[in-house]
Amino acid sequence: MRRSISYCEPSHVRAGDVGTWKFIHTTAQSLPKGTKLRFDLQSSGREIDWQIPEIASKKGENTIFLQMDDGTTAVPKQVEVPTSFLPLYEFTLPKAVATGESFAIIVGTSDLKLRDKGGGNRVQTNSQRRRAFSLYIDPTGKQRFGEPEIFNLDVLGSDLSTVKILTPSMVGKNKRFDITVRFEDKFGNLTSETDEDTLIELSYEGLRENLNWRLFVPETGFIILPNLYFNEKGVFTIQLRNLKNKKVYRSSPIRCTDETDRLLMWGLLHGESEKIDSTENIDSCLRHFRDERALNFFAISPFEDSEETSNELWKNLLQSTQEFDEEDRFTTFVGFQRVGDAGTEGVRHILYLKDQKQLIRKKDAKGSTLERLYKAFSPKEMISIPSFSMAKGYSFNFKAFDPDFERVVEIYNAWGSSERTEKNGNPYPIQSGKGKSGISSDSEGAVIEALNKNCRFGFVAGGLDDRGIFAPLFDADQVQYHPGLTAVITTAHSKNAIGEALYNRSCYATTGERIVVEFSIASAKMGQELSVDDKPGLAVNRHIRGFVAGTKELDRIEIVRNGQVIETLHSSDYFLEFTYDDMTPIAASALPAKGGKPNFVYYFLRAFQKDGHMAWSSPIWVDLATGNGPTKKKTDPKKAEKVIPKPQPIVIDDEDDLDEDEEEDLE
Repeated sequence: MRRSISYCEPSHVRAGDVGTWKFIHTTAQSLPKGTKLRFDLQSSGREIDWQIPEIASKKGENTIFLQMDDGTTAVPKQVEVPTSFLPLYEFTLPKAVATGESFAIIVGTSDLKLRDKGGGNRVQTNSQRRRAFSLYIDPTGKQRFGEPEIFNLDVLGSDLSTVKILTPSMVGKNKRFDITVRFEDKFGNLTSETDEDTLIELSYEGLRENLNWRLFVPETGFIILPNLYFNEKGVFTIQLRNLKNKKVYRSSPIRCTDETDRLLMWGLLHGESEKIDSTENIDSCLRHFRDERALNFFAISPFEDSEETSNELWKNLLQSTQEFDEEDRFTTFVGFQRVGDAGTEGVRHILYLKDQKQLIRKKDAKGSTLERLYKAFSPKEMISIPSFSMAKGYSFNFKAFDPDFERVVEIYNAWGSSERTEKNGNPYPIQSGKGKSGISSDSEGAVIEALNKNCRFGFVAGGLDDRGIFAPLFDADQVQYHPGLTAVITTAHSKNAIGEALYNRSCYATTGERIVVEFSIASAKMGQELSVDDKPGLAVNRHIRGFVAGTKELDRIEIVRNGQVIETLHSSDYFLEFTYDDMTPIAASALPAKGGKPNFVYYFLRAFQKDGHMAWSSPIWVDLATGNGPTKKKTDPKKAEKVIPKPQPIVIDDEDDLDEDEEEDLE
């Protein structure tokens, strides 16, 4: 039986190219005059997608038309169909087509002069093997379309633009690790499209004895370099230099320590890929985050509503999530979002720390309220992450805060930060655009205010989300920032270890850059709690140690106590290690606690890069001695500071660390 043939000219294109593309169909059956043809570009209309052609464009640069073998042409009309994001292009054959004859749908321009000047239709900006286009044929002309004919076209990476070095952020001294070098075009696609004689020189910044290698750009567009190691402590970067154009590329900082069992894992608990829709193609989405973004962990986060997430879709998400979960390579979590009443619940991400399969909808009996949902699990099986807490209409006031399940809070995502108000210095406020349908800030959900009321949680960051309540924000011209990242400090790359670290608040948030942050008080790490009962010296002095290594030059580091900056450190480099002694008597700065709990002080770090990116460490809490409530005579903090001189931070030179005896003296 003879079959129709559908092919493209050219058979492959480069991402972002502008030109004229032919989709040629040779029919296996005769098609009478008046046959209806519907062509589907399978585009979602985003900036990164295949450009949508115009019908009968006046400029003639980006148009679509049908051309017969004899040169006869036809112009389509647009028709709406429920199975497509955008209208389809419907043609009517102007003459009969015999078996074995061909016709072409042309997207671009028919003007040869415009073609020579680079005019036409723009290809999508993400590379894709066998990119599909569909043609539906109805010989009857009565809207009886069968299965589509498929055109396949390869979208390859464009010219080499940048070199990305994917490295671990924390390694142990003399412990071997691998790095991946990605050769990318300006859109982030792998590419080998460069001059044949291009050489890349690899070197290490920070080592006393630099090693130099030279690499060719491979056809695959990436190369894995195994068994690297550092034989001394410090902060290092791996540098690549294109010897052809002299461009230099640098990896994110690598912190080398004596602690060989500490790992710094990067991931996304809430968010989507800007390139690939997770609901349509979860496998490609997971592969993108694992291979292209080099994340260590990822969690699915669809909305629980049945209109957003059907039972069938949930099963597909579960299956793929479980298949991609691989210890020591890529950890996947299952989660979902729910939206409750503004103020009392808000928006939150329910994240399973163990292997769970339930999508608990609000209409279900055990999911009708948060209290019932929490009763169905033990704390270490699931955590509930308040997100977008300062979004007006979706805020969470933390009055019903549950310390057992709400172990971390999303302080930032691509739609803004919920740390504090813009008036109080928030550089990423939740802001609506020019349209009135956007979302503005609500100070009721400020993270700082919740911390001041003794709510104890760590910080995580979300990415970009265009689902559920976030979908209308694009049309509303809502202010959008860079997708964030969550860093987790753990002892192993596994679901159990990362889940345990999240529960213990051993994590921090960034605006998307892999900024290395370390923060401790009297040896307690971020997310932990201290008590004057256990360490009486804390009443007099809180010895703070910190370390920040940025992907770009640092601007400043702020030490925050009870929501207020008590010290600002500056650096002209991309990393800084420091100590600071807060010698203000703890009773003078403590915040009151309710329910018979001791008064408390909390600290965290804010780190700012000169390019605008920043990081927030999770807090550390110090409780006053048990039963030490408000004193009868209040101490004036200003007078206390006059009695004790303001301490000066001690900046530690990278090559002149304090020895163990000096550390003990400081503590």
